[in-house]
Amino acid sequence: MKRLHLYILKSFVGPLFVTLIISLFVLLMQFLWVYLDELVGKGLDTGIIIEFLIYALAMLMPMALPLSMLLASIMTFGELGENNELLAMKAAGISLFRIMKPVIVLSVVISIGAFTFSNNVIPVSYKKLIALMSSIRQLRPEIVVKEGVFSNEIDGFSIKVGHKSKSNEMLYDIMIYDHRNDQGNLQVTVADSGTMKISKDKKYMILNLYSGGTHLEVEQENRTRSNYPSRTDKFDRQTIFTMLQGMELERKDESFFRNQFKALKNEQIVYFVDSLSKKIDIQRDEQVLSLSFPSPVSTNLALLTRKDSTIRRADIHLKKYVDIDSIVTHTDPSRRLGIISGALGQARNNAQVVKQSAENLTSSVRSVNRFGIEWHKKYTYSIACLIFFFIGAPLGAIIRKGGLGMPLVVSVILFIFYWIISTTGEKFARESVSALWEGVWFSTFVFIPAGIFLTYKAVTDSAVFNIDVYTSFFRKLLFWKKIKQEEVSETRQDNSKTEVNV
Repeated sequence: MKRLHLYILKSFVGPLFVTLIISLFVLLMQFLWVYLDELVGKGLDTGIIIEFLIYALAMLMPMALPLSMLLASIMTFGELGENNELLAMKAAGISLFRIMKPVIVLSVVISIGAFTFSNNVIPVSYKKLIALMSSIRQLRPEIVVKEGVFSNEIDGFSIKVGHKSKSNEMLYDIMIYDHRNDQGNLQVTVADSGTMKISKDKKYMILNLYSGGTHLEVEQENRTRSNYPSRTDKFDRQTIFTMLQGMELERKDESFFRNQFKALKNEQIVYFVDSLSKKIDIQRDEQVLSLSFPSPVSTNLALLTRKDSTIRRADIHLKKYVDIDSIVTHTDPSRRLGIISGALGQARNNAQVVKQSAENLTSSVRSVNRFGIEWHKKYTYSIACLIFFFIGAPLGAIIRKGGLGMPLVVSVILFIFYWIISTTGEKFARESVSALWEGVWFSTFVFIPAGIFLTYKAVTDSAVFNIDVYTSFFRKLLFWKKIKQEEVSETRQDNSKTEVNV
């Protein structure tokens, strides 16, 4: 039995490793496609790119692992079924559940490892990734000089090149406007050819110009429209050396992002949720007190919102202090209009305050919900590894098709369905349409019965994809209904005959 278990494990681990790499690659391509515009043209070093990819792969691992578990389990048991190895094992008296036992143990270990990874590694990777992304966003793009177009990417200069050599780095027909003194186009340099290089540390630009001249207009106090003093300096070779700003990568401190919901462990999320919930309660009380009411009502509202244990809120009642009818009937007509106008203005102000307060509270509640969703997701993604195994393994044994063809199609369809349900549930939870645990765990509640059903069908060798089985079932159901209807009609006829005889 140990040899059999080792054989099953070896048959599963190989496809799991391959499918995990494929899943990570596909998800990484999707991730890079979103941030492609921010990465291209920045002249990033290879080390920076590799570091970025490592952090991104770590962030994608919780989503890639369930997909690879599903695909690997379908491939493994589909291959065993296609080669009649499952049939031989069952003929030897070994049940499917015993065949699956070593892989079940491995799936449990993977699920626990997935949670540990999500709770300890991902927060660190997220902080590093978001800090690196923020640094890259502030990084200026590489200086690219196009033919016949002025380029303003270098601070203080406008450069136009007539022609660029394809065989070397030479530039021809160069025109440079120098704006470093913030005095307009007073200095223009023209050269027949030249080269432009960036220092290795990307802090300086070096322009080597050949066979040209510099035209400089001299600033004078008595200069008029008809009088423009200037001078022209010819040169055989000239070097322009200037400092570049924002070309080197300045890393941001990771501590700036430590309080974001994806950068926290579950125990830290619990603390943040508790703290934010208390702030929301205080904010709600302050917003109630900001409303304008008659003095007796305001006094009791202040007592209600106090965090004083000596005051029992049940003993405080908001009574009806103002009788509108008494105002209309007993107040002097000259004052009546003023009182009503003041009350209307007070009501409008309260309505505006309530509207703004509701928006602020909604935003605060969404923030709390994001933390709560992240707490639940670390468990759901981990459990999804185990659930998808109990879906994939029986499905592979039923389909009996190995390779990447049929298993890949089935896996992608199931995972897309899971992702849609999961995303919808998270949105409901974030918008407080449903409770947090209901929204986040909804996909799990949907797929657990599917796993139980497929496992039962595979263990009992029941047909799942045989249309004749379901057709026969519905025929029997309809036939049973027809028999029941005939029995009911016969009973009614007998009862009617009995009444006639009586």
